[in-house]
Amino acid sequence: MKKNISNNITYKEAIRSSIATRYGLDNTPNETELEAMELVADKVFQPVREHFDTAIFISSFFRAPEVNVKAGGSKTSSHPMGEAIDADADVYGEVTNREIFDYIKDNLEFDQLIWEYGTEEEPAWVHMSFRKEGNRNEILVVKRVDGESKYSFYKES
Repeated sequence: MKKNISNNITYKEAIRSSIATRYGLDNTPNETELEAMELVADKVFQPVREHFDTAIFISSFFRAPEVNVKAGGSKTSSHPMGEAIDADADVYGEVTNREIFDYIKDNLEFDQLIWEYGTEEEPAWVHMSFRKEGNRNEILVVKRVDGESKYSFYKES
């Protein structure tokens, strides 16, 4: 059994994928991807988890390239490199996705922070990514428009 990714993320949780299971795809990261997973967990997820002191559900972490395609992930997604986590606080209800988004935006370094779908008041989930080098601190919003995902830069309201 592989070691934990961080204090609050098990290896099993980080590679869990219903899509990989459904299609019989291997969703095992290599050493480089595993290092990237540990880094994003350490630099972004763990500070959020420790700040709010509550469990936060990870809806998607590592996705092998084939899994990312089946998931409908972006061609430029950071998930296949192990650099991104999608978190959905609604599952446990102790903290909101908006609170997670705002905490990362206001307190942490990151590559991308994405308000994923949802409403004007609350994202359906939060995408957080971190790179070993060249973090952009880019804040985006993605919405479904005419059946397609459209990205725009986040504007404070």
